This record gives sequence, C-alpha cells and structure tokens, in this order.
Amino acid sequence: MKKRFIRIGIAVSICLLVGFLSSIATQSSIDTWYVNLKKPSFTPPSWIFAPVWIILYILMGIAAGIVWSKGFYHKWVKTALYHFGFQLLLNAAWSILFFGLQSPLIALLDIIALLILLLFTIKWFTIVHSIAAYLLIPYAVWVAFATALNFGIWQLN
Repeated sequence: MKKRFIRIGIAVSICLLVGFLSSIATQSSIDTWYVNLKKPSFTPPSWIFAPVWIILYILMGIAAGIVWSKGFYHKWVKTALYHFGFQLLLNAAWSILFFGLQSPLIALLDIIALLILLLFTIKWFTIVHSIAAYLLIPYAVWVAFATALNFGIWQLN
C-alpha cells in the first residue's frame, strides 16, 4: 500500500511538472497574441484554465500511479503507461504549438492526435484498473472541449 502512494505521488508530481512547463509556453502569448484572437462564443474566461488543468493533472497522476502500482513488469501495465506517457507528451506539445509557435492549425492536429491517444489510454487503463480509467474521463471531456475550441479559433483566424 505504501508503494502505491509513493507511485501515485511520483506520477502526480510528473503530471504537475509537465503542466508547469507547458504554462511557460502559455505565458509568453496569453496577454498578447491570444487576447487578440477571434474566439468562439463558447470560449470560457481565461481564469478557468489554470484551476481546471491543475485538477486534471492531479487526476491524471493518480490514475497513472494506480496503474503503475499494479507492477511495471506486467505487459498490460507497460502498454497502458506507454500510452499515457505519449499522450502526456502530446499534451505538453500542444501549449508549445498553440501559444509558443502561435500556430492554431498545428496545435489542432496535435490535440486531435492527443484525443485519439487518450481514448486508447483509457481503454488500456480499463484493462488494468477501472477506477484509474474513470479518473481520466474528465480529462477526455476537457480535451474534447479544447479540441472544439482550438478548431473554432483556427477557423475564425
């Protein structure tokens, strides 16, 4: 049980670190380039993004830690965590592409790939531990919403 909490702690820390590093790219453009973009009517206020992402990164880390605690030697655990790792890289890349490079189109392609890979991650997490998979559902819903938002921004600009 102690090993599970340690692994959850490590996984949450990694996810929050990825979120923090992604926010660096975001900060470079949030008050300049982003404010001048045309946005869809369903765009939430800017202040909502940080708390939502913090909660999602915590849930993602808990989910990954639960899966990891099943033993990395197991084929299904490895597969699930590899999917998780790759989707986390695509997650981080989105901020760099959208805000850092100021490219809504390339970011849109990234987030579509992220959403697809996230759905596969949920599938693999379900095989290992269903609660871990359920913890990723809010993240998938948010990424689907962010995909629609990214598409709308790309289309309007």
